[in-house]
Amino acid sequence: MNPDHCLVERDGAVLVVTLNRPEAKNALSSGMLAGMYRAWRMLDDDPGLRVAILTGRGDVFCAGADLKAMGAGGERDEEFQKLMAEVPDIHWQALLRHNRPMKPIIAAVEGFAVAGGTEILQGTDIRIAAEGAVFGVTEARRGLFPLGGSSVRLRRQIPYTLAAEILLTGRHVTAQEALAFGLVGRIVPNGQALAEAKQVAAEICENGPLSIRALMRMLREIDESYSERDALQKELEIGGPVFASKDAREGPRAFAEKRKPVYRDE
Repeated sequence: MNPDHCLVERDGAVLVVTLNRPEAKNALSSGMLAGMYRAWRMLDDDPGLRVAILTGRGDVFCAGADLKAMGAGGERDEEFQKLMAEVPDIHWQALLRHNRPMKPIIAAVEGFAVAGGTEILQGTDIRIAAEGAVFGVTEARRGLFPLGGSSVRLRRQIPYTLAAEILLTGRHVTAQEALAFGLVGRIVPNGQALAEAKQVAAEICENGPLSIRALMRMLREIDESYSERDALQKELEIGGPVFASKDAREGPRAFAEKRKPVYRDE
């Protein structure tokens, strides 16, 4: 289990998680999954961290499962098996299938983000793609099934007919198509996805931490299963207390005084 397959670096209040297996197109490995799992738990547990960026080293985001290793039968990773004995769903948590952090995650995508690469993308909040990025849920082409959540999430995040086409044909989707479909939020020149993600992360970090936490609770906890009436009631319960905070007084005061607010998370 190679820990270098997932690099986790702290840049102030931003956690940068880099899939680091470029020689294998950043295909998933046990070390990569363990590293991502630990990064997401660190993001949740460390109050000094405000946002994370997930990216891939080199010109590929993530090519999904290591099909060559699967085809060869793979090797039993004893160290990872021990981790799974402690956390049986560690691989699903790593891929943001569930137990997602209550803090924003920005995806910075260069090159291929197919199969598991597109699956983990759907667990992120803000998605920035380079012009040459390529997406797709290609499991059906290999006789597999996308267990990372795509059969559920994709049709909720983009129009049903487009999700069905992607899932059933397994075809690749260009960055321009992904933007038109709503799978990603913006496109930047090749090589600029991480820089753009860092800029967005900086903007988030400048905002009120209580506001961001409340918004993330709404985004994580209140989904389409709620009626509009019930969801609006939850909005009052979660968002209302923010207005009673000291930060809620600091924001308008700073605006009136034409200066940057100094939020104290109070």
